[in-house]
Amino acid sequence: MKKTSLILLTFLITFGIQAQTQIDNGGFEVWETIPGGSEPENWNSFLTGGGSLSSMAQNQIASSTDVRPGSSGTKSVNIWSNEIVGIIANGNITLGRINMGSVSPADADNYNRTIRSNPDFNQPLTDSPTGIKFWVKFTPKSDTDGSGNPYNARMKATIHDDYDYRDPEDATSQDHVVATAVLNYPSTNGEWVEMIVPFTYNGPATDPHYILVTFATNEAPGGGKKNDKVWIDDVELLYVPLNIEKYDYLSNVSVYPNPAKDILVVDGIQTATEYIITSVIGEQVAAGNLSQITTHLNIAQINKGVYLLQLKEGQNTRTVRFIKE
Repeated sequence: MKKTSLILLTFLITFGIQAQTQIDNGGFEVWETIPGGSEPENWNSFLTGGGSLSSMAQNQIASSTDVRPGSSGTKSVNIWSNEIVGIIANGNITLGRINMGSVSPADADNYNRTIRSNPDFNQPLTDSPTGIKFWVKFTPKSDTDGSGNPYNARMKATIHDDYDYRDPEDATSQDHVVATAVLNYPSTNGEWVEMIVPFTYNGPATDPHYILVTFATNEAPGGGKKNDKVWIDDVELLYVPLNIEKYDYLSNVSVYPNPAKDILVVDGIQTATEYIITSVIGEQVAAGNLSQITTHLNIAQINKGVYLLQLKEGQNTRTVRFIKE
């Protein structure tokens, strides 16, 4: 919530240095006690929400010592979904303020909003980052719904002009968007996964003043099941071209299970990627395109043996060896 100490820390670190803006407390290392629980400074949950139903807010956020691989910090944030009178309340953390205005999750009176007049509920940003990077671990109670569609968690970041922008957008908020970065992602199978999402600068606004970032346990309001959980760590704005080797998406890809019998999962694909499966002597047995974060490749018809999965995204390539049982 409050950011007084964070502003002072940023001043002490960057005094005399022209630096590009980062999100305050993006590593979730600094927490404060509030009525009903605790929140990471500069971030907000239902506990500090507003709206006509704010008195019904329950605690759906906690500090966690489960941090991403290689982190220099000791904390992450954990959010989870809850069930209230048979209705799923998504876990929700935002740089703005949550407005609770209806018992119907998809109602227009439920939204997150930048509040320019209150520094506890806004994140100034006048720079133009190329993307946003963060680490997540998503463990839904069920990977798919009754129709076999995956349950996806969600991240949305919106750079906007000098206006109290809200997400989901109403007709007025749409006119104040400078850029957006959106990612809906499925279960990470109990593992930390690094995500890099580019900003799309389609306007119609052109003068950045603030950024509103929201993480939720499901892409749809009221979606998922009770106790879907998301851990988030090290949120960072990027200011470099995203097609350089340093930010090669394929370096974050996981392939499992290995050995595999019928299905081979390619987890972490974040942009259009070609794949070829060959035997160890170079015979091609399958090929196609990947376009989702998690893609299930049907290898049931491939003979038992050792194979190479070759991935290609732009100029980036990666080869993974796997065993077909």
